[in-house]
Amino acid sequence: MTTTVDTSIPPLRTRRGRGGPPLPAPALAWAALTVAATATHPGTRPGADAEATLALLREQPVTGGLSAVLLLASAVPLAVLAAAVHHRLGVLGARVAGPTIALVGGVLAASSLALSGVAGWTAAEVASSSTVAVAPVVSALTALAFGAGGPAFAVAFALFLAGIAVPALVLRLVPRGICFAGLVIAALGVVALLILLVPAAGPLLPVVRFGGLVWLVAMSVLLPTSRRRVVPPVPQAALGDAADPPSVTIDG
Repeated sequence: MTTTVDTSIPPLRTRRGRGGPPLPAPALAWAALTVAATATHPGTRPGADAEATLALLREQPVTGGLSAVLLLASAVPLAVLAAAVHHRLGVLGARVAGPTIALVGGVLAASSLALSGVAGWTAAEVASSSTVAVAPVVSALTALAFGAGGPAFAVAFALFLAGIAVPALVLRLVPRGICFAGLVIAALGVVALLILLVPAAGPLLPVVRFGGLVWLVAMSVLLPTSRRRVVPPVPQAALGDAADPPSVTIDG
């Protein structure tokens, strides 16, 4: 009896794991809460007269507290997004420090927002409920809210963006222009730390915050969920007869 076994090798298609949770949901949630917190901000700023800051918060007791609560809430989807992006980059084959840097930067950025929100809410509560002279306390809390949600957030956010952009650029996961845009925003985020010494650098903060917001939403859509690899078949000529698939004949 003769049995013929076909050993021709078909194309092999593999997928390197699953991409984890969808990224657009936490990215859009963070964007919406960030815009809402900015829109309801009472207009306090560091360096302003303490009595003027106190009067401003007392005139807007609802918006001051609401803006702080929205800012605190925005830290949650940002932390979720950092964890999801870290997982996604690992699935896509980024075996470098980038995903870990992105995770650390995202967690630090979310922590900065949380601290800023708590400080802002405390300032609003003290200003609206106290009848004693608390202007210096309110001014200090306002300065803390700005420092945490401004320069501190910008530097941590820069780590988050760079940790995503560099692996995406190296692995060619998204168009190169998108990656370079993220690196530019990250560089501006680092420079924004100078605001603590040079107040004139203040316009960098909205550029980093809202430029990074748009960039993150775009990346959440563009990052693929998996990488597909096609292994080409071995040439028939290398296996023997170019016309017929190789076979093994077993006599028995």
